[in-house]
Amino acid sequence: MSNTNALEVLIQALRRLPGVGVKSASRMAFHLLQHDRPGALSLSRALQEAADSVQHCERCHTFTQAPICATCLDSRRDASKLCVVETPADQSAVERTGAYKGLYFVLMGKLSPLDGVGPKDIGLKELFERACDGVVQEVILATNFTAEGEATAHVISEGLKERGLRLTRLARGVPVGSELEYVDLGTIAHALVDRR
Repeated sequence: MSNTNALEVLIQALRRLPGVGVKSASRMAFHLLQHDRPGALSLSRALQEAADSVQHCERCHTFTQAPICATCLDSRRDASKLCVVETPADQSAVERTGAYKGLYFVLMGKLSPLDGVGPKDIGLKELFERACDGVVQEVILATNFTAEGEATAHVISEGLKERGLRLTRLARGVPVGSELEYVDLGTIAHALVDRR
């Protein structure tokens, strides 16, 4: 493989990252090769290690290096609460708040019939089994407020409605520190409907 081909392969590999186009990928590749060869090698090793060792938790489906993640194994967590999120990144965001001490179920996606993503693809059967294990009392639907996220939350709530579980949905509203005149109208409308 010639140097030009190796560089092009690197640029194309970097373009696989979300939000990275040709210019950004080229800039990253040139920076790593020109100014930070040790960083490039470190990045390469870290990617290889993660690809080889990171798997899905057998209970909640988040990323972990062990069969069961540390959150699921933490006896201090409230096992009666199960927060349903779309991705490990969403789980991480909820965790960073420090406001939730229950357990999780990570769907690894959302329903999207146009993209061919159905209930089996996001593990709804496993979610229903987990939610009905006799320990869970409340399922918190924390899917995103997109059309697909709302549809996913609706299907989950319909599937669990008859099972005696308390179903709640994340509240929508005006972000802390924002001024109403700069908030989009949909957010204001939902904040009014969901006011308490």
